Amino acid sequence: MNPIFDSNLTLLQSSFGSFWALVLNSGPMAQAVLLLLVFFSVFSWAIIFKKYRTYNEISKQSAEFHEIFQDRGSLSEIYSECDRYPMSPLAGIFKHGYQELKQRVKASKDDVGRKDIVMNSMSGLQRTLNKSAMAEMLAMEQSLTWLATTGSVTPFIGLFGTVVGIINAFQGLGAGGTTTIQAVAPGISEALIATAAGLFAAIPAVIAYNHFINRLKVLGAEMDDFIVELLNLIERSFI
Repeated sequence: MNPIFDSNLTLLQSSFGSFWALVLNSGPMAQAVLLLLVFFSVFSWAIIFKKYRTYNEISKQSAEFHEIFQDRGSLSEIYSECDRYPMSPLAGIFKHGYQELKQRVKASKDDVGRKDIVMNSMSGLQRTLNKSAMAEMLAMEQSLTWLATTGSVTPFIGLFGTVVGIINAFQGLGAGGTTTIQAVAPGISEALIATAAGLFAAIPAVIAYNHFINRLKVLGAEMDDFIVELLNLIERSFI
């Protein structure tokens, strides 16, 4: 074995053991703060992994559905494919738009009437599509507020634990009458664990939140472009 590797491993094990010793020997307030931060961190990581898989599947299904939309010229044929892509917001928008269009076409009995009704109600169809896109966006944004809350709140929770720990350390120092650094250092190091735990919970949550918000912006732009393409296809179908 490499002696340098052995020494580094021993140092890591010693540091890890010292960290857990500080956690276990900390007061009830510090342990409550750490437990709360662990809850925030674990729940945030669960959301991060779930959203990562979900957005990847959304992007995959949307790309596949858009290819079908461009290849098929018939609205009814495209509509029959929508159920194959339940996670695609493009399929959801098309489905709601097609159903709205179908209801409007039913109001007329002849081809000329159908054409007039469709062409005169394009603004209404666009409102329906925009409303559907907003609903799809709200569904994709679910749970992201927890990541934002974790990123903004956990540093302050950690700071609270640190302040309480330092207060307790100085109170113990005053009661003991000892003013050496050896007397106050353990209490301060114990208190600073809360700040480290708060940052450990906040940093991944902030990074993931910004990443997912950027992906939502891309998906929002794709939905806007798809609405324009769909309206153009409807116009061509009834001209």
